[in-house]
Amino acid sequence: MNIDRPNLALVLSFLVILAVLLPPAHTVDRPNIILLMGDDHGWEETGYNGHAYLQTPVLDTMAATGLRFDRFYSAHPSCSPTRGSVLTGRHPNRYGTFAPNWSVRPEEITIAHLLSNAGYATGHFGKWHLGPVKTESPTNPGAMGFDEWLSHDNFFELHPILSRNGGPPIRFEGESSEIIVDETIRFISRARQSHKPFLAVVWFGSPHEPYSGLEEDLALYDNLPNRYADKTVTLTSNKTGLPIKRPLRDVLRERYAEITAMDRAIGTLRNYLEREDLRDNTLLWYNGDNGTPSSGVADTQLRGLKGTMYEGGILVPGIIEWPARITTPRQSDVAAVTSDILPTVAAIVGQPTPHRPLDGINLELLIDGAMTSRPTPLFFWSFNIDTLAERVREPYISANLQKGTTPLVKLMNGLSIRSFQNFHHRTVNANDFSGPRVILDKGYKLVIGAAEDSGTELFDLRDDPSETNNIAEREPALVENLETQLQEWQKSALRSLTGADYR
Repeated sequence: MNIDRPNLALVLSFLVILAVLLPPAHTVDRPNIILLMGDDHGWEETGYNGHAYLQTPVLDTMAATGLRFDRFYSAHPSCSPTRGSVLTGRHPNRYGTFAPNWSVRPEEITIAHLLSNAGYATGHFGKWHLGPVKTESPTNPGAMGFDEWLSHDNFFELHPILSRNGGPPIRFEGESSEIIVDETIRFISRARQSHKPFLAVVWFGSPHEPYSGLEEDLALYDNLPNRYADKTVTLTSNKTGLPIKRPLRDVLRERYAEITAMDRAIGTLRNYLEREDLRDNTLLWYNGDNGTPSSGVADTQLRGLKGTMYEGGILVPGIIEWPARITTPRQSDVAAVTSDILPTVAAIVGQPTPHRPLDGINLELLIDGAMTSRPTPLFFWSFNIDTLAERVREPYISANLQKGTTPLVKLMNGLSIRSFQNFHHRTVNANDFSGPRVILDKGYKLVIGAAEDSGTELFDLRDDPSETNNIAEREPALVENLETQLQEWQKSALRSLTGADYR
């Protein structure tokens, strides 16, 4: 067809007008991303994993309709380090987030940075725990790539006290999971008005102790077995903020109420996505941040608890729901970890990963049902903080910037707020390689130093998921090979810890 010059100019003008008026094409092509995480939510604490009493109908539905991970791991058996792995795709020892209340480093590149560069609106809601959330903190959510946030330095209960975009703490009345999901929905609505796809990172305060719940949720668990009443556990008192001993039955009733409330809030979010015609092209990813703590364990087939390198400390619930791409329900026994989230999401939205060592891998093939085994090992390591006593501690961030503002029930050193720490680690010595550590490859799990008297342990998780049969003496060559790989990975992590990745 021939178009004369006046008509061609008219057509071009019309196309320019359309380009201005219509939303960018990537709002259709690129999926929205929502990353959900429960706090201390262990693998066995869902209905779909066979829990005898817990009611988690929303998570059960997601597991039945999306991609259910049967071997999904937190990068660390405690919260702050795992959260760092989600944001960076890197093991937390690379940047000194060794334990709870250890901050991330300002030079880290996060999933929020990457998606912001790709034109996404980015928001964080709930528990942060990677440094103070106040405005002046160099590791608050805004500094780490989020456009907006309603967040807490640590965890929170009913009627949480949160900071909006680094401002003064504000008390919000109501159930905490419901509150942060409502805020997430408002953020999504604003992103849509701006014609942007969105990244929402939603980190619940539940079910971390001390526990509390709405009456309607508590009533669901009035009839837990009496045998739990015979055992007492230690947890935080909601009244004093100090440790208290209580019957396990009463504690479980409150813990399970929190999990059910969190599950219901996720349902509220899914229903919103459905109503607004967003669900098909939204990747919704749920996982826990570590295993179940001692205050919340009823019955489990797993060995170990939160804080340990056994399966009970690092195996967590994991689900991806994305109807546009995961069109048929699937279960996967391929090992995956929280560090995989950044490289996977980066690949999905077409962003290059940071030019520094990553510990996660792109799981797109697994999402599409084309990955039957993990091509690289998984590594876990709790840095031995006691070895830092022999060093001159040079703070990475000044103390006043590491002091939190949002109070919580649980007192630490008599204070209701949390301060954070991170230190320069300019050189590496032999003691730095100590601490409980794991390599998991092709079903074999080598565990070193998990307890004072445990030594070196090797388990075949395919036949022994409860880690009851140590086969290390039977497989010396395999132990040696895995130990060598583990030490080489530690060398890489320690090089990162010195700050080499930032130079």
